[in-house]
Amino acid sequence: MGIESSGRFFIGGDLPVHRLGFGAMRLCGPGVWGPHADAALPGRVLRAALDQGINLIDTSDAYGPEVNEYQIAEALHPYAPGLVVATKGGLARGGPQVWDTDGRPAHLARAVRNSLRRLRLDCIDLYQLHAPDDDVPFADSVGALAEARAEGLIRHVGLSNITVAELEEARAIVPIATVQNRYNLGYRADEDVLQACEAHGIGFIPWYPLAAAELSKAQGGALARVAAARQVSTSQVALAWLLQRSPVMLPIPGTSSVDHLLENVGAASLQLTVAEIADLEG
Repeated sequence: MGIESSGRFFIGGDLPVHRLGFGAMRLCGPGVWGPHADAALPGRVLRAALDQGINLIDTSDAYGPEVNEYQIAEALHPYAPGLVVATKGGLARGGPQVWDTDGRPAHLARAVRNSLRRLRLDCIDLYQLHAPDDDVPFADSVGALAEARAEGLIRHVGLSNITVAELEEARAIVPIATVQNRYNLGYRADEDVLQACEAHGIGFIPWYPLAAAELSKAQGGALARVAAARQVSTSQVALAWLLQRSPVMLPIPGTSSVDHLLENVGAASLQLTVAEIADLEG
């Protein structure tokens, strides 16, 4: 029992990963700005993730900015066989908690190359558009990633923060391997996007999978009730629910604590009953 219990998914049809991954954003400083105060902590957490069998790590050039990609390369390069480091581009950071979109093709072309350099890679397994830019035609942004894929700089293209219509528009330009949208037990506004991913065999990466404020209100305390009955944490129940919600679901809970990482991994072995799922979903 362990991370293998989360099941396997083949990103783009050819990259096998355990369905429970790790989001590295929280290894940065406050406001996702600058390095963590404990310079040694990111390496400890990242290496612990690999020790637990996690082989999908999600990052972005916006985390830090740039800091998170450097942290991953410093801690894990040369990368273990089978490790998928997924990154993103298309945001610009002006300061802590400032997230501006920049989907210009020229910006994305530079971003891909800069991420390759920071991650010490010749090809990025999964590169995701971080968000559509209202000032740039969506097809132009996606087209820039299609060009990078044709050049061999990225293996698979992913999207983030998109609608079903945008997914279909993108699929007409380039194969889409994953979609990363906000989704958790307390926030399920993008069920239609999840269903579209299921229909096309596209991995669905839920960001903010353990949203504390939303989960605390989820279905009038059902989360706490199930967790207490099982003698596990509410985080473990919330992650187990995501894993059982869909076979294309790829949760990437993030943390800067090794203990919390180990707790999250424990969710892979937690099988919820039909009655518990019904209680959680209300």
